[in-house]
Amino acid sequence: MSQPEQTESPEQQTLNLEHEQNSALVNPKAVCNVCKRLYRDPKILPCLHTFCSDCIAQLEPFSLSSRSAEKREGDTAERQEHAAVTVTVLCPDCDSEVDLPPSGPAGLSTDHLALDEVFLETLVTDGPLGCDLCGEGGAESRCEVCCFNLCEFCCQAHRRQKRTASHSVQSLQDLKSGGSLSRPVLCGLHPGQELRLFCQPCDLPVCLECAATLHRDHRCCPTQNVINRHGDSIRELVTVRLRPRMERLKDSMLKVEISQEALKERVDATANEVRAFARAYASAVEAHCLSLLHRLEELRVQRRNQLHLQQAQLQQALLDVGGSVEFAERLLSCGSDAEILSAKGVTLRRLTSLAESSYDPPPEAVALDDGSSISFLSWEPAGEVGGFPVVGVIHAKTVDLSKCTIEGEGLQRGTEGEQGLFVLVCRDSAGEQLARGGEHVLISIVHKEKKNCTMESTVVDNSDGSYSVSYTPEETGAYSVWVCVKAQHVKGSPFPLNVKRKFRHHVGTFHCCSFCSGGGSKEARCGCAGTMPGGFKGCGHGHKGHPGKPHWSCCSSFVEQSECLPQSVIAAISPRGHLRTVEL
Repeated sequence: MSQPEQTESPEQQTLNLEHEQNSALVNPKAVCNVCKRLYRDPKILPCLHTFCSDCIAQLEPFSLSSRSAEKREGDTAERQEHAAVTVTVLCPDCDSEVDLPPSGPAGLSTDHLALDEVFLETLVTDGPLGCDLCGEGGAESRCEVCCFNLCEFCCQAHRRQKRTASHSVQSLQDLKSGGSLSRPVLCGLHPGQELRLFCQPCDLPVCLECAATLHRDHRCCPTQNVINRHGDSIRELVTVRLRPRMERLKDSMLKVEISQEALKERVDATANEVRAFARAYASAVEAHCLSLLHRLEELRVQRRNQLHLQQAQLQQALLDVGGSVEFAERLLSCGSDAEILSAKGVTLRRLTSLAESSYDPPPEAVALDDGSSISFLSWEPAGEVGGFPVVGVIHAKTVDLSKCTIEGEGLQRGTEGEQGLFVLVCRDSAGEQLARGGEHVLISIVHKEKKNCTMESTVVDNSDGSYSVSYTPEETGAYSVWVCVKAQHVKGSPFPLNVKRKFRHHVGTFHCCSFCSGGGSKEARCGCAGTMPGGFKGCGHGHKGHPGKPHWSCCSSFVEQSECLPQSVIAAISPRGHLRTVEL
């Protein structure tokens, strides 16, 4: 793939330097998009994009593919291997995958239109053109074969030399005035020979010498005879198929551009709406924040004033009691009998007044408001501010022990071995349930008769102002349930709790009287050591002196004593199969 570097003419070097200095003034059709300089041996890729031959040779191969090639006699192994491999590169302009011929970039078609653009760029360049041969005189003509600008002397010498006598030489002034080139396309194998014939079998333009030697057995026609047919095929593809498609593509592109512009405008407008909404919402949130802070400051001042008042009352009470106690103690320790008796009346009246009616709050009721009841509920709806819904409220409700309620039967009744449940609902002074948890709840369950018998309880904070309490009694009897919040009893505490034995059903036998059920014994006893209620009684069925009534015996089995019922209750299965409980 490596190609020998092509030498640049002085004219091309000058134009390349001017292009690098002022690329905006250079015709883009004369510049390679890879090296950004004037074309040097421009070649056409299969995608119809033109680049310098050296630039194509330097492209990184995209893929290599092997293709079967017929072996010819005289071909070396290296040539056969080279012919069997096709190199694919990516076009620098359109990223299309294009295959290079086995001979490399040299096998691609030359872009003569690009050469014309390069020459036109040479003509329109500011400043006089120097002679490319002698470098001294001003150029007046140009050899189209050698692509050299020639002064008058060198032009005459160029015509006299045998090797260049047949070259086409034109005046630079004529080329500049024409504004376009009509340069002959010369044969690459025979310099100076113009491609005037077309070989139909090879589908190539050839010169006269090529037609006489390499293509002597082929049908070659003048180019003007076949140009219409080949030109018409190109023109038909362009006019009939590709030009309408190009128009449709342009229309589609226009629609896409319009849609893009409309999309951009819509997105910009929506973005402005979002920003305006965000600014308004931020203002509403800021206003809500200020109102919350104002509410918090009001609570602080209110609670502080209450604490100051309580502090002043305590301080005054302390001064009153302290002064009176100090006076009384000094009177007793230092006064004589007469002095004590003379001041006894006023001292007793003052001390009695302080003891009975002075300000003396219980310690647990002092300084209860430590601010723990103030909290911020971030997700609590707080209405609207400026038409925007906001969340977050300051919660400052405190527990009113007289308003707290207890729900559930587990507070009054319990069953041995079964879990009991009740719910404590903390409420404020208005009777509304608190919306938060966190209160210090203490539950204590103590047996009334067995002081050392306590029952463990579990308190679950439901985080909504309610607290679920569960316990499992192990002994029967009467209990006291203490329900305290912040070390103080709620209204009604302590509560009575009655725990009964677990009720168990077991089979019994129906008897007409206690005489029959007791087997004639006067003291009928169950397997649990319980006596038959009512004692020894007859049924009136011939048992003299033993009046009685039908009843159910306590147990039919005397083994499972733990499953027996209390003595006052007898349970059994009736003859008809129904469970009956009979109070005797």
